[in-house]
Amino acid sequence: MSDEDLWRVLRGIADMPYGAGQIAALEQLLRRVDAADDRHLAFVTRMQATTGYVYGGEPAKSFVTFSWCLSEFDRDPQPYHQRHLHQLLWHFKYMVSGLLKFPEVPLDRTYAVLDDMERRYRAGGHSLQTVHKHRFRVADHVGDAEAAAHWYRLWQTTPRDELSDCAGCDPTSQVGYLADTGRDAEAVALAEPVLAGRLTCTEQPQAILTALLLPYLRTGRGESARDAHREAYRKLRGNLADLWDIGDHVEFCTLTGNEARAVELVERHLDWLDRPPSPAAAMHFAATAAAALRQAGAATVYRRAAEGRPAAEVPAPTLADELAGTATALAARFDARNGTTHQSEWIARRLAVRPSGEHLPLSASVRRRPADPTVALGAGTPASTDRGGRDRAEAPAVTLPADADADELLTLAEESWGRHDRATFQAALAACDDRFGSADLPARTVAHRLALRAAERGDEDDIEGAVELNRAALDLYRSAGEEVPAQVVAGRLGVLLTRADEHAEEGLALVREAAEVLDRLGDARQRAAGHDRLALALLHQQRWADALAALDRAPADAGGDRHLAARMALHRAHLLEQSDRVDEARAAAEEARGTGRELGIGELLTAACLAWARTVDDPAEAVAACDEALRVAPADAELPVRVARARALLSAGRAADAVDDFVEAVTLCVERGAEGDAFLRWELANAYRMVGRLAEAAEVAEEAVLGLDRLGAQAEADRCRHLLAGVYAGLGEIDPALALLEQLSTNLDGPDNLPHRAQVLEEAGGILYDADRDAVAAERFAAAATAYRLADLPLDELRARRREAYAWFWSDDRPAAVRTIELVDGLAAALAGQPEPEPPVTYELAMAAEAGARVLVGEGRPDEALNRLAGVPDRLRSIEAFGEAAQVEILVGELLLRLDRPAEAEPLLRRVLGGLPAGSRPVRQTAWLLARALDLLDRPTEAAALRAEHDLDPDE
Repeated sequence: MSDEDLWRVLRGIADMPYGAGQIAALEQLLRRVDAADDRHLAFVTRMQATTGYVYGGEPAKSFVTFSWCLSEFDRDPQPYHQRHLHQLLWHFKYMVSGLLKFPEVPLDRTYAVLDDMERRYRAGGHSLQTVHKHRFRVADHVGDAEAAAHWYRLWQTTPRDELSDCAGCDPTSQVGYLADTGRDAEAVALAEPVLAGRLTCTEQPQAILTALLLPYLRTGRGESARDAHREAYRKLRGNLADLWDIGDHVEFCTLTGNEARAVELVERHLDWLDRPPSPAAAMHFAATAAAALRQAGAATVYRRAAEGRPAAEVPAPTLADELAGTATALAARFDARNGTTHQSEWIARRLAVRPSGEHLPLSASVRRRPADPTVALGAGTPASTDRGGRDRAEAPAVTLPADADADELLTLAEESWGRHDRATFQAALAACDDRFGSADLPARTVAHRLALRAAERGDEDDIEGAVELNRAALDLYRSAGEEVPAQVVAGRLGVLLTRADEHAEEGLALVREAAEVLDRLGDARQRAAGHDRLALALLHQQRWADALAALDRAPADAGGDRHLAARMALHRAHLLEQSDRVDEARAAAEEARGTGRELGIGELLTAACLAWARTVDDPAEAVAACDEALRVAPADAELPVRVARARALLSAGRAADAVDDFVEAVTLCVERGAEGDAFLRWELANAYRMVGRLAEAAEVAEEAVLGLDRLGAQAEADRCRHLLAGVYAGLGEIDPALALLEQLSTNLDGPDNLPHRAQVLEEAGGILYDADRDAVAAERFAAAATAYRLADLPLDELRARRREAYAWFWSDDRPAAVRTIELVDGLAAALAGQPEPEPPVTYELAMAAEAGARVLVGEGRPDEALNRLAGVPDRLRSIEAFGEAAQVEILVGELLLRLDRPAEAEPLLRRVLGGLPAGSRPVRQTAWLLARALDLLDRPTEAAALRAEHDLDPDE
């Protein structure tokens, strides 16, 4: 590489985001620079590396590059050294702050650097304001309160100059000191004008917002504290260098009673402790994380794999003890270095943090504070309170016959179960146990009791327990010679077995035999129930047609049992829906819905309303059905209703209302420890995106990605990453968006994923192109084109190559642009042979011609460029691409002027100008070209009038 090439690489690296990628590029460049023996380039590269190490999360390496630059500056001063003197003096501040964070560096070394910093500042005639600030930092670090106060006063009273920290960073340090000394109101007052201004520093506004978290909270500004947390954490969350500040946000979540969110943040950044930016940051984060985990009860935390450690779920208490040990040991090392106990005392206070004061909701996905944090983390059983944290209402009292025997009580329980009367069911079973639990009952009675207990277990999703009890009941019935009840139990057992693949055949055989026997021996209700159970078993096997045939064989009126008839109608609706017989499914759902209303059974009506909502065409009617379901749904059925209603609201174009239902659904899922909250957060993130609440969309999508990864649902996690990348781009967070798209392109490495891989590469190219990072954009477009070619998608390949050509053109790499246009021409020729091309083909061929023309203009070949555009505007207008047609005609007019053909250009440009919307940018461009044509045609009066009309500068 030539020196000029190396300088160009350095300029490209300077445009990269801080982090591991930029550091790797800098270190690779340093090796090449040293081999090239260019002192100037070596100096500037190391100056850039110092900044890159500090902000990229590896500050220890900055000590080496800074020392090299300082020695080089002192050894043999050169003119270029003077140009970088301000930056070199600025780097002294990085060194003092950085040395404090490594306990292995003697404190004397930090004082020596401070003294050298002061000497150089004085020699250059600079203010000592920032020197006093960093002496304050050292005193504060070692716990010398008197010295800290002294240096703080000098720092505040010494005039600022060009080496002082920026208008955001200086007040951030002040806010931290004021907050630590109990002057919260002063801290808030100091920060307000700073936040009202324009902060453009790399560290702002996230640093000052983080410093304000506790002052806001302690002065009763809860809303401001929440907003500061959300905005600041969003900017910090991707930067390893900000691990310390992220610890502040973990502690804030713990203090405000957001234990679940605190643990989510710990889990998200836990692996950063394997590569912390400094021991000080590791100490602080470990302490705040330990305090958070101590509030997590029996929860577990997913810990990613690292060298010598496999990925694992770690109990929160175990991890809390480990992190507390890490923080305490590091504090002891700092104190040994400093000769004080300040850091150990400070860490002890961090470890003792507990929720205090009123709960401050922070989450965009969970509405209420869970009654039990173990439930919030999906690690425990649901609490014994309802979703609002209130005691559940007592079940209504049930009066039972005092003289009923065991069989009568069990029969009452059976009938109540069929009527969905759970209160009477439970009361009858309890009475049977109380009155006859120790009695020597007949085998038939004991079997009946076991069968009903099995029904209870099945309703609680304890399938294994239900199977065991049903098997025992079946054996007793058969030993007692009770064939009909035995077949009823056999059918129930078979349905349960078909839910598991390994027992499906056994289960189906049991259900089928039971239905056949009940057809011969049972009454009409038993026959109907037998066929309904067979239909359910076949439904579990996804044999929709066979299941419908089984229902067709059942007595139409279910033997007069309207509850059973309603359930059968529901099953029929589901099967018809799966068979794409939507109208019939809707009719069956409406039948079940009507019966559910008449019987007043909330559980039945809820299920029927949801079935009807899934099959209705009008989203508004689906919402109305969900509204009805929500009014009657039992507490344990509210979650699916909320989800269905949210989806119906989205379909109805009411995304803002859908957000509330999705939040409620996520909250219910979390409170009950149910699986699936990660999938619901994904849907919630999309709803937030649709209503333009992009910050919340990003927050929730990040949570969803973590949860989906944890479940091993990679396909869904990648789709959510794709959503999140678009949200980041919408927020202007270009580098996080690109990082996600890069990860997706790696994940989508299989041959079946080539179209999706190509899509994300092209999207990355588009983001880079819009950010004027044209050379890198061109590389992404090229990679996308290759993936499209491998996927046999020639039209998409043409589009990607066209965009690549533009990117090379605007990056000023004209040879690469010409080479790409040659590829474009080959692709276009292959597509141009279609006799009647589809509009997309016509469009891409036309735009490829324009791209080629622009590249040729840049090469000084306007004749060839003009020839390429012949007929292109007409083809674009034929597919109603009027804006693009005008764009091409403007280029044609420009080319005619370049070729000294103003007489042809003038009528063309006049016609184009008349068809453009007023005030648009093409209007000014076209008017300027038209005025130029008029000048060349020696019509200066018209040209002047046109320039005046459009407010054009003659020299523009």
